[in-house]
Amino acid sequence: MKKIILIVVAMLLIGGVGAAAYLFFGKPAQASVSAENLSSEAKKAAEDKKKSETDAKVAFVKMDPLTLPVVNDHGVVQIINISVTLEAVDAEAAKDIERFAPRLKDAYIQNMYGLLGKKGAAGVIDANGVIEVNHVKQKLQTITTKVLGEEKVRDVLLQAIQQRPV
Repeated sequence: MKKIILIVVAMLLIGGVGAAAYLFFGKPAQASVSAENLSSEAKKAAEDKKKSETDAKVAFVKMDPLTLPVVNDHGVVQIINISVTLEAVDAEAAKDIERFAPRLKDAYIQNMYGLLGKKGAAGVIDANGVIEVNHVKQKLQTITTKVLGEEKVRDVLLQAIQQRPV
């Protein structure tokens, strides 16, 4: 009886090792992959590789903070501080951005000064006096593209926006 149990255990052990070896060294579970799936997977892998290479080249340029007054019919009602960082496509573009930083800051101030006093759809402040961050970001992106061109800056990143009543 003991011999039979030992033989059964030995056969199970050998079968388990054999099955593990087959699964480990054998063919993958998906035996057939269509040409369309293979080409779409290859395209996706190539796109991911290209994106990672592009992301590796990215450089960031931190701009000086912008301090802007909000002026309406009653005078200055609040002060707004905006911290902006620009995402450059590469280190060379970052150097160009740093060189043109004074011109860019001047364009930001000129454009944003008039918008901050308006409420509603025309400006970047809603009816309650709160800044609409997405609107500010779009305006800064438009100004940046106008001053530097489309090929140097990937994105305008808002680091902080602070509002202080006067």
